[in-house]
Amino acid sequence: MTLDRLPAVPPLSPTRDEIRKGVADAVPVAIGMVPLGIAFGVLITQAGFAWWWAPVFSIVIYAGSMEFLAIGMLAAVTPLYSLAAATFLVNFRHVFYGLSFPIESIRSRLGKAYAVYSLTDEVYAITATKPRSEMTGARTLTIAVVCQLSWVLPGVVGGLIGAALPPGLDGLQFALTALFAVLAVDAWRASGDLPSPVLGLICGLIALVVAPEQMLLVGLCLFVAALLVRFAVQSRTGRGDA
Repeated sequence: MTLDRLPAVPPLSPTRDEIRKGVADAVPVAIGMVPLGIAFGVLITQAGFAWWWAPVFSIVIYAGSMEFLAIGMLAAVTPLYSLAAATFLVNFRHVFYGLSFPIESIRSRLGKAYAVYSLTDEVYAITATKPRSEMTGARTLTIAVVCQLSWVLPGVVGGLIGAALPPGLDGLQFALTALFAVLAVDAWRASGDLPSPVLGLICGLIALVVAPEQMLLVGLCLFVAALLVRFAVQSRTGRGDA
């Protein structure tokens, strides 16, 4: 058979091409989530839970930082109202994520519902670094699906590993902090916006001194206030992307 008679390779459909882009966007972060998911699975079994609680947490709660916090709170039989308050305070930052998350690119109601449910720090960090005009529904949902799979499946593996390990392991909690640090650095490299991380660092240090027990909530509130002031100044002077 000559080369000119070879069957032509059909081009990728737009949807398949967008799915491929979504996978390419999510894989670097998903690789970093794998050891974190394993660490979570190990921790949950070390706290006395059965291994199958790892996927239950990761599907019902599906909020990395809150899942780590929930392990200790549930193990200590924390009252439901305290658990609800902690969940609200820890995940309150997602309200601000929704202001710039490209949910309008998703057409179906089911897809939008899943996008809201699966909006995590990692998903937001990936989509925030992409031009909004390039984020289609298929690409956005693919990022969310890949990120959730890279969290749930390693959690199951970690749960099985943790069930076979002796109790008393410590230090794995830092895996979540390490992932957030990497995501913050990647977001800064993509945007090149130096004042924002500097403001975040200053707000975090102030919150650590003023309210160490509520550092996350106070730090986020200060950071939002600082960003609003910065936005107002840039809008008045005509600088920046108002």
